[in-house]
Amino acid sequence: MMKSRVRYMLIMLIFVVSAVVYIDRSNISIAGTYLAADYHISKIQLGWVFSAFLLGYAAFQIPAGWVVGKLGPRKTLTYGLIWWSVLSVATALVPPNMTNALWVLIAVRFILGLGEAVAYPSSNQFIAAWFPTHERGKANGWVFGGVGFGSGSAPPLVAFIVYTYGWHAVFYVSAVIGLAMAAVWYKVARDTPAQHPTVTAAEKAHILAGMPVKVEGPMPPVPWLRIFTSIDVWGTTLAYVAFGYVAFIFHTWFFIYLKDGRGLDLKSSALLGMLPFIAMTTCCLLGGVISDWLVKHKGQYVGRSLFGAFTLFLSAIFLIIGSHAQDTTVAVLVLAGGAGALYLGQATYWAVAADFGGPFTGVISGLVNMGGQIAGAATASLTPYFASLYGWETAFYIAAGVCFVCIFPWFFVNPDRRLHIEEQVIA
Repeated sequence: MMKSRVRYMLIMLIFVVSAVVYIDRSNISIAGTYLAADYHISKIQLGWVFSAFLLGYAAFQIPAGWVVGKLGPRKTLTYGLIWWSVLSVATALVPPNMTNALWVLIAVRFILGLGEAVAYPSSNQFIAAWFPTHERGKANGWVFGGVGFGSGSAPPLVAFIVYTYGWHAVFYVSAVIGLAMAAVWYKVARDTPAQHPTVTAAEKAHILAGMPVKVEGPMPPVPWLRIFTSIDVWGTTLAYVAFGYVAFIFHTWFFIYLKDGRGLDLKSSALLGMLPFIAMTTCCLLGGVISDWLVKHKGQYVGRSLFGAFTLFLSAIFLIIGSHAQDTTVAVLVLAGGAGALYLGQATYWAVAADFGGPFTGVISGLVNMGGQIAGAATASLTPYFASLYGWETAFYIAAGVCFVCIFPWFFVNPDRRLHIEEQVIA
């Protein structure tokens, strides 16, 4: 019997959901200079607005993992998309002339961050149930390829909307896209292959044959102590700090860096600002394939841990060279290479979380992602601070230094270990 490919059709849908997530995030950074002008706030205060989202996002990562473990990724992502859409509209509705408008805007973005926290614990819980181990790099490559695609699509899309309809319209368009995706996801997705009406017996057998731990049904009681004392969980989380720190320079400040640091106009900034995200998308997909190939031929430690460490090293080198370049086009191309190198390793963090976590993948993914998001929140506020005091070049040097430091936790991660304890899973 021919194996069906329902799992890949659904991962393509999560690719689109992931793109929507990052359009929702990137829109405010691209429209940020216009929003800041209306609210009469400085770049430092705009950084607070960016950080508020990321702090809310980081704060809810572990609860989000628990929620998806109980509700399943189908319902959790549907509710999440509705939440994001409502709060996206709310961002545009905060009156600039109201008392404490800045703090209301910060609160709205914080609450939006709480809702978006469910996105990637949900996607990785889905992958843990739908993909065998040797396909999880590719699957996560597609999920996070959506990040680059969404962030890369945002600059020209948002610039066009801002030019044509004003910055408020950006958030209304984001909301409509989110609600449409919520309807499609709920209609098409299921939590496990056994629940999906079009999955063949051959595809189910293929998935189960490659699973270190079977994942189905509601999550059993969570072994919190084992999770919080695991060197593998903390090693992956600390390594992901570098990923989050560097990634969010591109997601929150790169467009403004081109405009203010390099003197480009909105149109030029939007076009050149796409390059890092094109590199992210391409390299994320490629990195997942490379990681899976290395796992198959060299083992899990080489394919996940050493490959992840190498991508951080490579990204740091690109950041140093690119930030020092005098020519703007050369600088953007090399910095885009740094973003791409970073995303070569994106799938490795999440594949380790899925293999290690089994039915607790959502919780572990939330913890790992929390580390990255806390670093991202730091980036959102510290980058303009470093840039204003010492220049943009220094801001990128610091990001490279974070990469170098966070290489070392990867060496202590053993991707062959499993959290699974039989009696806990049966409980």
